[in-house]
This record gives sequence, structure tokens and C-alpha cells, in this order.
Amino acid sequence: MNGFDWNAAGDVLPLVLRGFEVTLLATVLGTLVAAVLGLAVAVAGRAPSRFVTVPVRAVMEFIRSTPLLVQLVGAAAFFTSVEPLTIGIVVLGIHYAAYTSEVYRAGIDGVPKGQWEACRALSLSPRRTWQAVVLPQAVRKVLPALGNYAISMFKETPFLAVITVQEMVFEARRYGADHFAYTEAFTLAGLVFLVASYPTSLLMRKLEKRLGH
Repeated sequence: MNGFDWNAAGDVLPLVLRGFEVTLLATVLGTLVAAVLGLAVAVAGRAPSRFVTVPVRAVMEFIRSTPLLVQLVGAAAFFTSVEPLTIGIVVLGIHYAAYTSEVYRAGIDGVPKGQWEACRALSLSPRRTWQAVVLPQAVRKVLPALGNYAISMFKETPFLAVITVQEMVFEARRYGADHFAYTEAFTLAGLVFLVASYPTSLLMRKLEKRLGH
């Protein structure tokens, strides 16, 4: 085949867009898991007991030290009765929680010590201190970084194809194999990634400037 086949591109576009829906779902739900779990890990990391902090840090270090692809394949091999998409979402969320927890930790550490002391002087409970004083400030500071991790997760969703999740790259590769039109299929998949991620990147930059980063 010489050049770019526009007929093949027209045929593969609906498949790529169908895969984009799966990609977007995995990204949104995976980001929610990463955001919530990462925050829980960051708070647990400040627990007074080493019986809590040491295991939590060990697990997070293990996750950061192993590739996402290995984690996906391992989880799929172990949880054979679970839907691949569910496995992909959970693994993506846990993998990125290991990184978002560090972002949250930096945000929490950035809260001035005087405010912690003021909360103790006012006899605020630990729960009230976290909810009303610490977390609102910490989360505001780290929102751009969390957004950047969401974009990174979006661009790593093609790894889900390895465990048969029918996202964009899976659909593009399947069409390319069936019709020998890899160029058209992967070009369109790449363009969809670009169109979806670039405006979000610009939004994150504006958010960083607005928050004074």
C-alpha cells in the first residue's frame, strides 16, 4: 500500500472512537482510585505507629519499583475471574496512588507548622484539624500535579491492551492485523490521544499559574 488510505481511515475511525470510550472510562475511574487511595496513603504515612507507616511505605515502594505492565499481567493472571477492564482500572489506580501519595505528602508538609500548633491550641480534634485546616490547603496546592498524573495515566492506558481490554490501541491493532492497515489505524489512535490530552495539558498549565505554582 502506497500513501495513506483514507478509506481505511474512515473504516477504522468508529472503532478507535469506541476504544476511546473505554480509554476515557479507565482513565477517569483510575484517576479517582489514585486520588482517594493516594490521599489515604499520605495520611496513613503520618500515623504515630510504625506498625502502620512501615508496611504502607514498603508497599508503595514496591509498586513504584515495578513496571505497570508487570503489575497488569500479574494481576490478570492472579484474578482470572475478574473482568480485564476492572483489573486495569484498579491496577492503574493503585499504581498511580503510589505517586499521588507523594504529591499529597508534599502538600501536607507545606502547611505551616504554626497552623498545626494553632489547631492544638484551639483543642481541635485530629479529624477536624485534617478536614478544616490541613487538607483544604494541601489539596489546593497539589491539584496541578494530580492533573498531570491523570494525563500520564491517560497516555499509559494502551498497556491495558496486553490484558485484552478493548481500548484504542487494542482496536487499532486488531483492525491493522485484519486489514493490513496499521498506518491508518495507529495514526488515528495517536491523533485522538493528542486531541484529548493536549487541551488538558494547557488547562493544567493555566491552573498552575492561577494557583501560583
